[in-house]
Amino acid sequence: MKARRTDSGRTALVVALGGVALIALVALFAPVLAPYPADATGAAETAQILRPPSATHWFGTDELGRDVFSRVLYGARIGPLVAVAVVTTSLVAGTAIGVVAGYFGGWFDELLMRLTDVFLAVPALLLALALATVLAPGPVGLTVALTVTWWPWYARLVRGETASVVGRPYIEACRTLGLGHRRTLVRHVLPNASTPLLVQASTDVGGVLLVASGLSFLGLGPQPPTPDWGLMVEQSQNYFTTQWWIGTFPGLAIMLVAGVCFLIGDVLRDRLDPRHVPRPTQRA
Repeated sequence: MKARRTDSGRTALVVALGGVALIALVALFAPVLAPYPADATGAAETAQILRPPSATHWFGTDELGRDVFSRVLYGARIGPLVAVAVVTTSLVAGTAIGVVAGYFGGWFDELLMRLTDVFLAVPALLLALALATVLAPGPVGLTVALTVTWWPWYARLVRGETASVVGRPYIEACRTLGLGHRRTLVRHVLPNASTPLLVQASTDVGGVLLVASGLSFLGLGPQPPTPDWGLMVEQSQNYFTTQWWIGTFPGLAIMLVAGVCFLIGDVLRDRLDPRHVPRPTQRA
């Protein structure tokens, strides 16, 4: 039974790492892999409008005759990058606030956590919509809008983990020995509070991608002719029942990348979180 769990965990790890590598390679080499790179920058081919999938155009063409396959490949440079940027920025900001609040406690902790509660009191999607509407549409504005709504979750998580670590004997020993706050935080507090943070961050990349694609679908993200997956799905609305391929393949790309991110989160949780005990495999 234990061997089955080990084999299953290794398979999931290989699949997750392979998926990440594939997404990174597609994003990096999109200009080389795309058969029609010019179609990703808005070039129109009136003679190729609404062609179904074929050997010439694997994913068909859209309403402007652009190759959908090429645009999907270039889309790997936008949606996933926005998601990674949002999670990274939110992680840094939330960790800084949470670790300071949990370590020092007292009125400083109360002040920072009440500030965090203000952001958490507003529905995240509603706040993101409002900010994206005010900011200039595009990847940068979308990243800023989502970062503002995402960092409080990390601040709360890190604050709880830090407060738990600070109460342990070895932290008291660090203080007794006269170690500075900076050294104690960097070398002893953060490493012991980072495990759930890494698990949450890896899972959140997929969640952010879904939300970012939703905002792009509403016209609040990258603007035409940018080959953004959410925008491509939005542009396919009028053709979905007749030219299904225009929105199907960008939607599948969103699902694939989000699924890989969620899988990575599960693998990291199984391997790094000692509090998580995987369910035993049931025998037939």
